[in-house]
Amino acid sequence: MTATPAWPLDSAPRLFVDSALSDGIEVALDAAQANYLLAVMRLKSGDGVRCFDDRSGEWAAEIVSTGKRDARLRMVAHLGPREPVPDLWLVAAPIKRQRIDWLAEKACELGVARLAPVITRRTVIDRLNRERLRAHMIEAAEQCGRTALPALDEPVKLAALLRDWPADRMLFFADETGGERFAPAPGPAAILIGPEGGFDPAEREAIRALPQARGISLGPRILRAETAALAAVSLWMGAAGDWR
Repeated sequence: MTATPAWPLDSAPRLFVDSALSDGIEVALDAAQANYLLAVMRLKSGDGVRCFDDRSGEWAAEIVSTGKRDARLRMVAHLGPREPVPDLWLVAAPIKRQRIDWLAEKACELGVARLAPVITRRTVIDRLNRERLRAHMIEAAEQCGRTALPALDEPVKLAALLRDWPADRMLFFADETGGERFAPAPGPAAILIGPEGGFDPAEREAIRALPQARGISLGPRILRAETAALAAVSLWMGAAGDWR
């Protein structure tokens, strides 16, 4: 393992690289990443970049070659392992584009392990651009110093979600008709947030029939779907996650 490079690590830009990284390996950047480093950040061969791969952690890398639309990096030092992630899933009904993009970004910042879109009867958006959502997660991780990304599932209908729900995972669902005080304990868990207008009565009954499900209250005020999701995630992180 080579020594940590002399260039300042704190000021180096961060990039997610979607391939397994190791000491001395070289990776080719895509056109967008190369443009960001060379045209936006004005870097050149020999300059430093910090990289993470959602597998091995974070690496110090050096730009070893550049072209008009490409660049190559060489990993020169392992800076640390992939961060531990609390075992929390966010299961949320899709909402309008800008708001679901924001939700995906903040879910990554808060440290959820998985974002699972669920289709309910009152969901107004039934198709998602998962590539765009993942890009928002990556950008959030790059900017916030994260070395782990949430998994992003394909949308699934609520009935299928409940049918296949893991026996060992609690499911806390925000019940606008009234639920118990949210007091999570450590262990595998998920937070289920409905669409604008909430769950219909039949859906609420089906959720409550799941042995692992607990209806929870998020306070006396009406919250928009994305606000409810992040409020619930924050409460869980403070009580049962890595904010304790």
